Amino acid sequence: MNAVRDTRKAPEQPEKTRRSEPRKVGAWREHHLWSMSISLRRLGTRPLGTLLTVAVMGVALALPLTFYLLLGNVQRMGDALGRNQSISAFMKPGQNAAMAETAASALRGRPEVADIVVRTPKDGLAELAEVQGFSGALQSLDANPLPYVLSVQPKPGLSAEDVSRLVESMKATPGVDMVQDTGAWRQRLDALVGVGGRAVALLALLLGIAALLVVGNTIRVDIQSRSAEIGVLLLIGASRPFVRRPYLYAGIWLGFLAGVLAVVLAVVLELAMAGPVGRLAAAYDGSVSFGGLPAWLLLSVPFASAVLGWLGARLVSARQIRRAAAG
Repeated sequence: MNAVRDTRKAPEQPEKTRRSEPRKVGAWREHHLWSMSISLRRLGTRPLGTLLTVAVMGVALALPLTFYLLLGNVQRMGDALGRNQSISAFMKPGQNAAMAETAASALRGRPEVADIVVRTPKDGLAELAEVQGFSGALQSLDANPLPYVLSVQPKPGLSAEDVSRLVESMKATPGVDMVQDTGAWRQRLDALVGVGGRAVALLALLLGIAALLVVGNTIRVDIQSRSAEIGVLLLIGASRPFVRRPYLYAGIWLGFLAGVLAVVLAVVLELAMAGPVGRLAAAYDGSVSFGGLPAWLLLSVPFASAVLGWLGARLVSARQIRRAAAG
């Protein structure tokens, strides 16, 4: 007798169950759209409170943007005025042109050096003659008292440690009497910019927490004013995520609008600074330029603020609705 092969199929899913899945997805999507619209309408029913909340959050978020703008332009100004300022090595009195050129040749072999210019005593005297008030005094000199000077230009991008090593090697060069590092101010400026950058990051963190608390308090007051409505919804079987969803969208709207306001305020301040910075650039023959906030930062602020508003609304709404359900 031949073996009977079992060809039974698994029971098919009922037609009603298959049709209910798209309906669930559609209902979920429709409730999100309804929550998005109803939350915006609720904010519109109390324009003064919404405006105050958005204004407080917007100003709080605009402050880090403003400090970031100022810090970036200070750093840009330092770059324009010369990140790698020349280092001057003054030769000892009595050194002649050949000795100065020998010392310059020794320093040209170092990897930190980009260029060296040998300035003669005659060149230095001519520069002093151009300074107002010195021309008459220089004419009374019997001899030129100025030494040869090696003007060393470091390579771009050198760290402070590399520049320090170069200065020490210049001091050890035979015939060099004194070394003057005119780029030391830049190192101090870099240190100050680093401190400013850390301060801006901490300020942004603190003000972000403040904005989160503002949204949380607004949502808390809204939920408390609707506690009876929430209790009825929970009583007839509505889930907590269903009840909480409009308040989450309210937090998103508040955060997004505050982010847009922060961007507008930052752009207004940027335009207000353009005039004075333009006059400063003209004073430095155009070497100083004004740089605005990057586009990616301006575009990301409203969305990051919306996430912040959602987080504040979620933290508060979960606790408030849980208390409403327990009551």
